[in-house]
Amino acid sequence: MTFRVHPATLKLAAAAWLLGATGAMAQTTLEFTQWWEPELPPGSLRAIMDDFEAANPGIKVTLVSGPYATTRDQISVGAATGTLSDVVGLDGAWVNNLNAQNALADMNPMMDASKFDKSQVADIIKVDGKAVMFPVASFVYPVFVNLDLATQAGVTKLPSTRSDFLEAAKKMTHADKNQYGWVLPLSLQSPSGVQNDMMSWVWASGQSMMTNGKPSLEGKPVVDMLTYVKSLNDAGVISPGIANKSEQEKVEEFVNDRVGMMIDSLAHVNLIRKRNPKLNFDIIPIPVVEGYTGKRGLPYASWGIGISSASKHQEEAWKLVQYLMSEKVNARLVSLANAFPGNVNAKPDFVTSDKAFGKAFDIFKTGYLANEFTGLPVAEDLMTQFDVEAQKMLAGEQTPEQAAGAAQTNWMKHF
Repeated sequence: MTFRVHPATLKLAAAAWLLGATGAMAQTTLEFTQWWEPELPPGSLRAIMDDFEAANPGIKVTLVSGPYATTRDQISVGAATGTLSDVVGLDGAWVNNLNAQNALADMNPMMDASKFDKSQVADIIKVDGKAVMFPVASFVYPVFVNLDLATQAGVTKLPSTRSDFLEAAKKMTHADKNQYGWVLPLSLQSPSGVQNDMMSWVWASGQSMMTNGKPSLEGKPVVDMLTYVKSLNDAGVISPGIANKSEQEKVEEFVNDRVGMMIDSLAHVNLIRKRNPKLNFDIIPIPVVEGYTGKRGLPYASWGIGISSASKHQEEAWKLVQYLMSEKVNARLVSLANAFPGNVNAKPDFVTSDKAFGKAFDIFKTGYLANEFTGLPVAEDLMTQFDVEAQKMLAGEQTPEQAAGAAQTNWMKHF
């Protein structure tokens, strides 16, 4: 028996097939590698992606999530092999090396083509003129003060200048009780103390460790900072064990009433409360040099975002970046992360519901984000080299000027 198909039926079938094929071809799947999902409430980042997909029919997002260290290694391998995800979570310390491999797309043309309002973002990280990263969420580093220890020591006014800080630290130090005014973690295994606990004093006063894109460690700002840190050490107000102390140990000492003041990430507020619910503390800006009245630089670490230069879907990837940087979505994300926004118009929920975060947000709004290690080549190596020289200075083996000079010589090898 022979079956004959009506020509009209064939046309309908062909049209249906073509429509289906076209629909399949229009479907774009973006891969987004980051370490944020494990650090956010379960399901919250996926929910934001679901809303993005609903607002952008034809685009799907696959989240590739893991711990920070694992993600860093995965992105490094992806950059080397040309298999980097379409959209990538970035740490500012990585971007110079990734750019050297031509792994990151320049978002300048994308911003221009979409008439993106650059004034709405807190910062645009550039390397060689290329816009390679936006900070989506920023975790700032103010000074935490143990108010009970301050009151007991007779500190009636929280410090605003470096001299105020030194005097308060002296009053809060009782070595016989294993209690000190300040804590400085300079473990070489994790040299971020150079960035967070040392250079932050430079940035707070609107100063810089760089000149025209090159290290300027022998200049007055850095030498003065080293001299000041040395004065704190000479006065005996820094908790012992500086050379081996990690950031985690710093926080533990503060939590357990062993130090009166520390520079630390706002991300640790809830951890501090959990570890010691009775701890009475406040947050203040990092003190400045005498006479400085300008905006204060606020050290920070960020969840950054960029686009792979190898992505075949850069237009769609840019839509996702824009979405995460938009006012309402950015406010939603940083509220979940207890971070400050990458969009300057976004206001996190917690700033009105939590006194400590509200105070920190006021500091954030009146200052500016400052972290000159972002975008530098081999940023962690630079911190380590500076750390070594700072430790020698604190051990009495060299002067602040000598420490700055030795670090400058080592840094210039990378520039």
